Amino acid sequence: MPMTAQDIVPALELWPRLRGASAVLVNHSENHTFRIDTPDQRCFMLRVHRTGYQSVQSIESELAWLQALRQDTSLPVPEPIAGSDGHLLQDFQALDGSARQAVLFHHIAGSEPSLQDDLTAVFHTLGGYAATLHRHAAQWKRPAGFVRQSWQASSILDADGPWGDWRQAPGVDAQNRPILDRLDAALWIRLADYGLGPDRYGLIHADMRLGNLLVGGGHLSLIDFDDCGFCWFTYDFAAAISFHETNPVIPALKAAWLDGYRAVRALSPADILAIDSMVMLRRMALLAWIGSHAETTLAQQHAPGFADGTAALAERYLRGPLWPE
Repeated sequence: MPMTAQDIVPALELWPRLRGASAVLVNHSENHTFRIDTPDQRCFMLRVHRTGYQSVQSIESELAWLQALRQDTSLPVPEPIAGSDGHLLQDFQALDGSARQAVLFHHIAGSEPSLQDDLTAVFHTLGGYAATLHRHAAQWKRPAGFVRQSWQASSILDADGPWGDWRQAPGVDAQNRPILDRLDAALWIRLADYGLGPDRYGLIHADMRLGNLLVGGGHLSLIDFDDCGFCWFTYDFAAAISFHETNPVIPALKAAWLDGYRAVRALSPADILAIDSMVMLRRMALLAWIGSHAETTLAQQHAPGFADGTAALAERYLRGPLWPE
């Protein structure tokens, strides 16, 4: 069962500015996200972490990168707020009895973009954001003890990956399983051939999907670094089209993303060729995620037909480019 506003009342006591505030659950995906409105008309977002997903060290590493990005770049990313004890990450006992961890952020105005709109400009900007992140990550001296997960073939395709086993996902059956197995095998080979060179692999956001973008006042903001980790740089494009890989507008959005990216950071022909593999790796990650997060609205929304759609994409990928020029 999702947490309720009542469950997090003890957390509100950890930030003095939240006294007397009201809370509303706005998202339940990997974590619970609550909008917090205070009596003096201020607004914040409280992220309550999914139990057992990220360690304390991993969350603190994410927050360290966020703070560095805010200091070193002009990227519009979330600003975490320390509690009364000076720490960004807070522990509390929820009223449902569970031990929880939470981070408070300043609210960012805006709404999630939709593929029903013309997102060409959004993806051009997003490509520039990704390149700026990657350039920063390559130059940034990470603090001692920095730990984030790696998103590779093993962490996504193996049965014991952090998002679960794609083989157990809803809709995987005797008809589509053979092609998905072929895709799995091909990804292992192609990703190994591409390699983990520092020009193509490093710290990335890893979840730049539409649900983690906010458009408002002519500005695009990038939120939710909870899945940031070490992966191939072009995986950030694959994440940007999450759940929409079969939409006919994707080739145009890919072109816009690449234009925005290359205005900031170069990509080699091998990088561009590897984008298809990133899209399929992400698709398999999402297939596993849908199976292991069946209680969420997002998983329920996309589960019907997702396995068959992944198999259809796999057939295209194994024959040639996903989006022929």
